[in-house]
Amino acid sequence: MVISMTGFGRSRIVSASFSVNVEVKTVNHRFNEINVRMPRQLLKIEDKIKKKLNEHLRRGRAEVYIMIEGDGTVTRKIQVDWKLLEEYYMIINQTREKFNIEGNLSLQDVLSRQEFLHIEEMDAGTEELENLVLRATEEAVLQCKQMRVTEGVELSKDLHTSIQQLDTNIDEVKEIAPFVVSAYRERLMKKIAELVQGQFDETRVLTEVALFSDKIDINEELTRLKSHVQQFNQTLNDQEPIGRKLDFLVQEMNREANTIGSKANDSTITKKVVDIKSLLEKLKEQVQNIE
Repeated sequence: MVISMTGFGRSRIVSASFSVNVEVKTVNHRFNEINVRMPRQLLKIEDKIKKKLNEHLRRGRAEVYIMIEGDGTVTRKIQVDWKLLEEYYMIINQTREKFNIEGNLSLQDVLSRQEFLHIEEMDAGTEELENLVLRATEEAVLQCKQMRVTEGVELSKDLHTSIQQLDTNIDEVKEIAPFVVSAYRERLMKKIAELVQGQFDETRVLTEVALFSDKIDINEELTRLKSHVQQFNQTLNDQEPIGRKLDFLVQEMNREANTIGSKANDSTITKKVVDIKSLLEKLKEQVQNIE
């Protein structure tokens, strides 16, 4: 089944305490790579989030953004260093008595000193929040997957069109190939006849033609090329991820096309090979976006 690696999904879930927003964006990648950007308090469920994503995304690079809003996301607590504050208070009184300094220590003096008193923020990390994040993640990744499937349908149509054109070109080369040897034989005999005025050893000519025929024989390459086309068509219907297999088949077809181009001693076949390589280049670009 053709599934694109490009997609996007977004989900927003609101409760009495929290508002959770999750965005999932996927692009082409050789392997399955997931990057999650989220608040620190959710790090303990990062593995659960990635597992949820891996249930639906088999290949590609996924960027996941998780944003949380709400009063329950952070709790604040006042921390007081009582021991240090007590020492500070004693020093103030001792200094006042020793140097006969007038004045009183006010509450404002204490509150303004960050050494004694500071506000500590503590992450909520509640079970409710974690469940909301996992729900929103699943909704977002399902939207992303649906977009990938939809785009895959269009990709499949293009692939079938390209591979059909490729198959047609291969058939045309197969029709032309047998005439290349016979045409060479006629040219060779005509040239020799002109040089020796009709007296020549036909056996040597046939030997030369046989050697030439063996040298430019492309039947084996054409057979393998047709086999790869057949495998390509069959793979398009597989239910498992097929991107890597299709990419490998395109590489193999390109190798066969290069061999045919180097062996064929015919301008018509050369033109057909150019068309075949052009189609293979298009297929290569298309399959690189398939999961």
